Amino acid sequence: MPVPPKAAFVTVTPDWVCEVLSPSTHRRDLGIKRNLYARAGIPHLWLVAPTAKSLETFALEGGEWRPLAQLAGDANVCQPPFDAISFPLTNLWG
Repeated sequence: MPVPPKAAFVTVTPDWVCEVLSPSTHRRDLGIKRNLYARAGIPHLWLVAPTAKSLETFALEGGEWRPLAQLAGDANVCQPPFDAISFPLTNLWG
């Protein structure tokens, strides 16, 4: 049986963050949270916009987010850090 963590927060920097944008949190997700992720040194960020049915991917370089791709429609997703696989973007919408 798994042992519950002793800390109430993550202490290891993840390799990737995927933020699902919603109308109520859109400004915070694109502003303060993006900046926090960069300061934490998270190397990859994906922004999923369900209402627009789109995906934007970024890589952290020199403390700044560099855009990698803007995908929409039935595009195939093959983006770092998961570029060893490919899947249709439409899989995200069910």
